[in-house]
Amino acid sequence: MNQEEKGSSPDIHYIEEHQLSQVKIALSNPLRWVNSYVLRGDDGVTVIDPGPRTASSEREWLAAMEQLEMDFSDIVSIVLTHHHPDHYGLAGWFQERSGAKVWMSERAHREAKLMWGADSSMDRALPAFFRQHGMPGTKLALLPEHLNGFFPQVTPQPEITFIGEDLPFRMGNRIWLPVQTAGHAPGHLSFFHADSGVLLCGDAVLPQISPNVSLVPGSDAEPLALFLAGLRRLRELHVRTAYPGHRHPFTHFRERIDALLLHHEERLTTIVGMLSAAGRLTAFEVCTALFGDKLGIHQLRFAMCEALAHLAELARRGEAAMIETGDGTCYFSVRKPPHS
Repeated sequence: MNQEEKGSSPDIHYIEEHQLSQVKIALSNPLRWVNSYVLRGDDGVTVIDPGPRTASSEREWLAAMEQLEMDFSDIVSIVLTHHHPDHYGLAGWFQERSGAKVWMSERAHREAKLMWGADSSMDRALPAFFRQHGMPGTKLALLPEHLNGFFPQVTPQPEITFIGEDLPFRMGNRIWLPVQTAGHAPGHLSFFHADSGVLLCGDAVLPQISPNVSLVPGSDAEPLALFLAGLRRLRELHVRTAYPGHRHPFTHFRERIDALLLHHEERLTTIVGMLSAAGRLTAFEVCTALFGDKLGIHQLRFAMCEALAHLAELARRGEAAMIETGDGTCYFSVRKPPHS
């Protein structure tokens, strides 16, 4: 391997107590990096969430593997918590070079096909969905190129073997319990090792930022309800140390979940107040009121899907109603109680 093929010195932290290495793979978006994890076992190496496929991330991994004194032939498993490109993207690249199985949940694989499959129509479906909910044409015009720009980050796509929910799963020399949740990503898997209290939680719980919760056409219709239910399930685990997909490992796991649950309840209350004051609003108007009108298309897509997820939850709870006007635009208003 010559110097040009190597990446800059990778940021790797080996946690001997928990028998894993944290490898930071740089991202170009505000998240800054994704945490990949390497677990060594008697049968070989497991790589978890290798990151997006870019020339830079490939170089980072080549340098990381040299520092970790491992080769592609050492890899026996590539495990994915969910389908987002910053976690899923390099899986096929690793599989081609190692011959290892790539593992994820069946539900997450269906979502990967919805977004990145050969028959995906999300570059048309999402703009149409956003148009219905009030996004102006100047923003809509940016979406197809933006969405199609992710395909190089997930190419080649891997052949998948499914992980059974709640069935013991070996990574390294430990047996882990896969815990499936949704909301941030359908079929998201966290992995819990009860004896040590270690949880590899992907993006299900993050220590500083709130995981995005998105309503996407063709996917789960009530993502926020699923996300909140997943948080409550994860809260029941006796977690001592959580290793997330972004930012740093943390120990205040239940307190962080409580803060996230409160955050979403407060946001729902805020939106009800907006609807009450305005009479009716489109999801785009709610989105800009919550997140501002200066977002780039990447952040705007997430913000719009999150606003829609909250509005869908208010509708599910009977606190808001959606009305479609004659031109196809949808508005939300506070649902008035029936007259007694």
